[in-house]
Amino acid sequence: MKTYTLGSTSLFCAPGIVRWAINGAQFRKDRKKMIFVISGGWGIPIEAATQLVLKEVPYIVTKDEAVQFTVNTESLPT
Repeated sequence: MKTYTLGSTSLFCAPGIVRWAINGAQFRKDRKKMIFVISGGWGIPIEAATQLVLKEVPYIVTKDEAVQFTVNTESLPT
């Protein structure tokens, strides 16, 4: 298992972007784009972003407005 933390900045609200990507991924034609926004925006593996955006794993919002989630490392590239 690996835990990722997607941080916010004064101009970039991680929880809002994650919710937007999850919502956008409900549309099959936009799914890949939403995954790439999360993966590229925070430099995390596509497989981890996919699990988050497709709601395969739960996430929490920390008090400093970061998004934390844990993925199964068996599905991540080595």
